[in-house]
Amino acid sequence: MNTRPPSHRPPRRLVRPAVLAAAAGLLVTGCSSLGAADGSSAPDGAGTAGAVRTKVAMITHGSEGDAFWDRVREGAEAAAAKDGIDLTYVSDPDPAGQAELVRDAIRDGVDGIALTLAKPQAMKGPVNEARAADIPVVGLNSGIDAWKSSGLLGYFGQDEGLAGQAVGDRLDDLKAGHALCVVHERGNVALEARCAGVKRTFGGTTENLYVDGTDLRTVSGVIAARLRQDPDIDEVVTNGADYALTAVDAVEEADSDARVATFDLSEDLVDAVRGGNVRFAVDQQPYLQGYLAVDALWLYRTNGNVSGGGVAPVLTGPAFVTKTNAASVAGFAADGTR
Repeated sequence: MNTRPPSHRPPRRLVRPAVLAAAAGLLVTGCSSLGAADGSSAPDGAGTAGAVRTKVAMITHGSEGDAFWDRVREGAEAAAAKDGIDLTYVSDPDPAGQAELVRDAIRDGVDGIALTLAKPQAMKGPVNEARAADIPVVGLNSGIDAWKSSGLLGYFGQDEGLAGQAVGDRLDDLKAGHALCVVHERGNVALEARCAGVKRTFGGTTENLYVDGTDLRTVSGVIAARLRQDPDIDEVVTNGADYALTAVDAVEEADSDARVATFDLSEDLVDAVRGGNVRFAVDQQPYLQGYLAVDALWLYRTNGNVSGGGVAPVLTGPAFVTKTNAASVAGFAADGTR
């Protein structure tokens, strides 16, 4: 859902579909051939050798080298491999750049588009152009309040407002009094909805802290400075796993008694929950979002199926990960599916 700082994994961001064939590793395909090497048949609906394959573009606002978006992409790849789809994944955190990527996909004549609506207004024109070209579009991850009005066929993700409310209720249960909700991308509708949800149900004080999410060192310093300014802050809520781990360091640097909780998950974050450094995480299951979005386009093109009936989103979260259940999630987090 979010733009995050680079992880230890290699960058996955692509620039334009037009240059995919010339850039090694930038074209993601569901499978190299429709039939298996041993002569077994292809998956149902994948067709036979020589058949025209369905082309799908997934276009997100994720930053390069971001482990969260790697999970989305891996889920999309898994669905593409099952369905015999030629899948192209591209991303651009700049809304104008993302909009142009959508237009590139339209010009490329794709059969379906899956996209994020972190900045819904920027996607309005490109989505209308796709619809005019009779290309079905589904949404994932960001824009749950905008997908229907934008004319999308379906939506796969977490209701961020409800997730935030669930976090607010949990903070009440933990007897917290003053929560700092860290927003690492100003204007991102999903992040704003989360913090607004926390404020709606949390009985204590909630304040938003806006930081530059592209620089973790600066994020740590800003959080630490705010904690020093107000010792009454006893909970830091972040909007990404990397930011939660950074907040743990900031709390220590500020010599604060504040605890850390977060939205979103990673393998390292699960370890932090198991070790007690992070109270809990809210998992929106990005792998599932990528998988369902691609599979929904295949089902629509093949069978005319519409996930959610076109009127309701398909929710993938919130799923809470706490010290009690973190061990059961750890293996899936290591595999990249949670």
